[in-house]
Amino acid sequence: MRQINQTFTMTYDFPVCFDRGTLKPDNTLLVDILTRAGDGPHRVLPVIDDEVLKGNPDLLTQLREYAKHHGEHLSLIEPPLMVRGGEISKSDPKEVDEFYQRTQTDRIDRHSFALVIGGGAVIDAMGYAAATAHRGIRLIRMPTTVLAQNDAGIGVKNAINYRGRKNYLGTFATPFAVLNDFELLDSLPERERVAGMAEAVKVALIRDGEFFNWLYEARDRLAAFEPEAMEYMIIRCAELHLEHIRTSGDPFEQGSARPLDFGHWCAHRLEELSGSELRHGEAVAIGIALDSLYSHARGSIDTPTLARIRATLEGVGFSLSHPALDALDVELALQEFREHLGGRLCITLLLAAGKAEEVDHIDLAIMQDCRRRLLEDAWPL
Repeated sequence: MRQINQTFTMTYDFPVCFDRGTLKPDNTLLVDILTRAGDGPHRVLPVIDDEVLKGNPDLLTQLREYAKHHGEHLSLIEPPLMVRGGEISKSDPKEVDEFYQRTQTDRIDRHSFALVIGGGAVIDAMGYAAATAHRGIRLIRMPTTVLAQNDAGIGVKNAINYRGRKNYLGTFATPFAVLNDFELLDSLPERERVAGMAEAVKVALIRDGEFFNWLYEARDRLAAFEPEAMEYMIIRCAELHLEHIRTSGDPFEQGSARPLDFGHWCAHRLEELSGSELRHGEAVAIGIALDSLYSHARGSIDTPTLARIRATLEGVGFSLSHPALDALDVELALQEFREHLGGRLCITLLLAAGKAEEVDHIDLAIMQDCRRRLLEDAWPL
């Protein structure tokens, strides 16, 4: 028997930028990002969420004017690929297949770029397409929702849904860059702005007690979408997510511990049960409430902390009950999450605001009681 042990190390490096007016001709951020790949002009396929275009009807004109102004660096591949916004882009193979077709008809290779402008679902689906076409086309993400700018669009995961299972097919692939333009949030419906705040509450509760206290104190300002508060919330939330990915020692999630999925074991199931009527952030908020109730029931957090969690979630605008919660099969949802993790259950629970632990066992009777209390609004105000 002969054995060769193959070991190598790679360094991953991509910028996550926060800005305003990214597509204004005098803004060089996008051009500066492209020139990191060398002299241009660089061929760029714009992939645009049709819901974003509805709220920003001048977007295509801005993009073309920008390309014209910076022609020595940027060559747009026309026409842009328009994809349906929302979960349909992950559940229907049409969008991914159209991306593959464009790579063939437009001769898009590994040195070209896909510039994906859209919400978290579109970025997920098109990120998956870009990562699998030619084994990887350079991807620049331009997230257009709060959730995508502070979480879904800034990391290394890409996925599509398969046979009713959320994120069943996916890849870990780093983007070339992430460009967060706060101006793109101005046209968002109120519901979408609120939904994105769930991930900020989540990451604060598991990693940064001071940030959670800030969210609690700023909940009225966030509910009113005060720009300064919103921008701080997004940047700090993104910072904490990126810090975890960078320092956890498991950026591609080869183990079972996934603290960034606090509140998510039931959130994904709630989305499925609601037929995607529940936004991801709305389902996560319910999941945070449920797992906080369970943490309290097992004596890990005190009643004042639980009350502050509820006040924060409801204060920024979340409803913490939904018919899907009544239909939730706790045991089945935990089993599906166990499979998602590779066979070993690992659930994140709270020890305090800003401190968490991973457990491999959930008491079904206690969790069922917590679900009942949430449905009946029988928990601390």
